[in-house]
Amino acid sequence: MSAAQHMNVAMMTSGGLAPCLSSSVAYLIEFWASALKEGKISGLTIRMYIDGYKGVLTGDSTVIAPEIYDECSCLHDLGGSPIGNSRVKEGETPLEVAAQQLIKDGINVIHTIGGDDTNTQAAELSKYILEKHGGKVVVVGMPKTIDNDVYPIVQTFGADTAAEQGALFFKNVVSESSANPRMLIIHEVMGRDSGYLTAATARKYREEMKSAKFTGPGFTTTAKSRDIHAVWIPEVSLDIAKEGERLKKVMDENGCVNVFLSEGAGVEEIVAEMEANGEEVPRDAFGHVSLAKINPGVYFSKRLAGLVGAEKTLVQKSGYFARAAASNTFDRKLIHDCAKEGVASAIAGVSGCMGQDEDKEGQPIRAIEFERIKGGKPFNPELPWFKELLAEIGM
Repeated sequence: MSAAQHMNVAMMTSGGLAPCLSSSVAYLIEFWASALKEGKISGLTIRMYIDGYKGVLTGDSTVIAPEIYDECSCLHDLGGSPIGNSRVKEGETPLEVAAQQLIKDGINVIHTIGGDDTNTQAAELSKYILEKHGGKVVVVGMPKTIDNDVYPIVQTFGADTAAEQGALFFKNVVSESSANPRMLIIHEVMGRDSGYLTAATARKYREEMKSAKFTGPGFTTTAKSRDIHAVWIPEVSLDIAKEGERLKKVMDENGCVNVFLSEGAGVEEIVAEMEANGEEVPRDAFGHVSLAKINPGVYFSKRLAGLVGAEKTLVQKSGYFARAAASNTFDRKLIHDCAKEGVASAIAGVSGCMGQDEDKEGQPIRAIEFERIKGGKPFNPELPWFKELLAEIGM
């Protein structure tokens, strides 16, 4: 693109919430405004599509007044999306309708802040506009997902914050172990196919616990009673009977058992048992097992409660609490660097999804080609820190 061009820039967020949406919008506005001040572009219009793809399809958008560009830094203190969100499943975005809207609005660049589906859909839209209408819309994606499961991106936005917030959530919930003898607490963490968030949340919780001080003999609350006693993730097979035997000893010694459970862990075992019992397995429109309906946390709490002799069981989900937070320092730095490079890429006319490219030497932040973007990257349970964590808790 010509450096002297007036840029019509659009932004939209899509998919589930993550602790990065507001900061992504704030930094993109900051760097586009800087590009204008520095003369890299001759003019600037920033348009926000309301409620994600829904806003694109319905033409619901708002133009941000230039005089408030500098005020948008306050968005860093907010969780959620400052421009609304919606989920659009693959195949549900009428390309022609969306294309006509972007053409009507004169959009040169659109920043899609979402997961792999959001960004690849936007890339398809850009390709469609070029092929069917002879126009060019540069698409620069910002990778948002707390699962940190996108190829080939080292770290997706919001995942570190979500882990930090999940640890904070459990720091309070674990106190419930003191409310009843022989208490079993299941902390269910988001993650259908990836155990990253569960593992990272456990790591952050235990790092903080190691610096906590506890009183001497005579008190029932100890470092052991507040520790994590099991971490169950999809990437590691689960033998519930064997774990029950191990955790029964923990219960007898400490009067409680605390389990971190990824919502996708043990689903195969649950499905196999349901089918063996002749029960119908609930599935969604894509054929995925409906986690909300089989409710792994409740299922495993019932199974484990009997095995460890629990008198009371508590299942707590940290997902909504964690994903709705504002970005932490780590994520803000990552978003800052990706937004800065993303604006430069857009001005140069290069589309792609911003992130640290794990397939390139030095893992540089760059606009990664959309055809290389893919979801479903599993967590690596062989990472030294995770193996050390499991060893420390006796797994």
